Amino acid sequence: MALMLKQYYLACLSHASYLVGDTVSGRAVVVDPQRDVAQYLADVKHCGLRIERVIETHFHADFLSGHLELAGKTGAKISYGSAAIGLTDFEIDPLVHGQRLSLGAVELEILQTPGHTPESICIVVRESADIAPHAVLTGDTLFIGDVGRPDLLSAFGRTQDQMARSLYHSLHRRLLTLPDATMVYPAHGAGSACGKNLSTETVSTIGEQRRSNYALAQMTEEEFVEIVTEGQAAAPLYFSFAAMRNRAARDHLDESELPAALSWAGFTQQVANGAVVIDAREPDEFARGYLRGSRNVGLSGRFAEYVGEVVQPGEAIVLVATPGTEHEAKVRLARIGYDSVVGALIDPVRTMLEHPDHVQVASRLSAQQLESRRSAVANLAIIDVRGPGEIADGTIAGAVHMQLAELLQRANELDPAVPTVVYCAGGYRSSIAASTLRSLGFQDVSDIVGGYGAWRIHQSA
Repeated sequence: MALMLKQYYLACLSHASYLVGDTVSGRAVVVDPQRDVAQYLADVKHCGLRIERVIETHFHADFLSGHLELAGKTGAKISYGSAAIGLTDFEIDPLVHGQRLSLGAVELEILQTPGHTPESICIVVRESADIAPHAVLTGDTLFIGDVGRPDLLSAFGRTQDQMARSLYHSLHRRLLTLPDATMVYPAHGAGSACGKNLSTETVSTIGEQRRSNYALAQMTEEEFVEIVTEGQAAAPLYFSFAAMRNRAARDHLDESELPAALSWAGFTQQVANGAVVIDAREPDEFARGYLRGSRNVGLSGRFAEYVGEVVQPGEAIVLVATPGTEHEAKVRLARIGYDSVVGALIDPVRTMLEHPDHVQVASRLSAQQLESRRSAVANLAIIDVRGPGEIADGTIAGAVHMQLAELLQRANELDPAVPTVVYCAGGYRSSIAASTLRSLGFQDVSDIVGGYGAWRIHQSA
């Protein structure tokens, strides 16, 4: 078999990209690449392939794609669906519905599938032109267990209702006409904000999705519009920024470049100039001591996405990181287009020992301590930063629901002088939210260790 189809899954952004090639002809394409492209180049070199085209299924909003980086290193053409004509600052080779691209024996067929965005396409992969499809790369049109959300800002000039109706027709007139055995390879998995019910599985079949995907159940177009538009989480702050950057002729990423190492004087100067300090250590370590004004986003989690929820695009960023992790943090931020890292303070423990007057300790409460604090503080504000699907399982009585992605815009609804407690599902996002509120001048902010899960266990004990 000449077909090579490899999935690359980037767990920290729940992002899947693909290398599709013909091992006999040596011709290949990359679909929806992440911005740091070294792995694709290494694989094609190892397999004796050459990348002749980079295909984007749509203008991505959740990450900055690597089409420019790959094109710059290989000379490959960049292709989008034909609805993207005139919307980019760089040259594209547009693809129309029904177009077939030959890689040799292996053949690709383009399906125009608007709905998640107007220019969305899917790519049918055949081992040869005269046999049934082997697979379909569905971008953000069809996920495992879900479909693409129709409300993102990348669909400029279209209403949520219009996009949902387009999505319904794309699914039923295009994707669901494929044979049940066709493998389904989406662009995202569980955790992505591009849908609300994505599976942890990263591959399926058309038949399995026809049977199990809630959005593909028998229903009218009106019922579909209602079910796919309700309960969507707030889009992260950086989404519209990334969508626009994916259309731009921007600078290419240098994957090897380290962030500048900052002295204490350099660090304080950057902060004085308005840089946001992101402390990438884990929440418990951060809580034991951090530099005043820092926002904590632990590198072990969905680091780039959550930085993109509490830092405005274009704001200068200073990293505080465990030694040896600063390069990873910089690259992960570059994956969402946050190229404004102006330096890193890479030995935070030593720095805090040398400058103790700039150090604070964060308040983290157990569920039992929260109960005591509620009794002792009459005006205690409790903020739930979970998503809509999570709060359906229950909340702490009296809590205000304010998703993390909404925090910067809605912080002015809260009183900085009122004692505040923040919680999420397990304690990671609450540390982000609590530290962000402190950096905005809130005087007394705690978060709950173990989050709502710990609270529910405490209440049932």
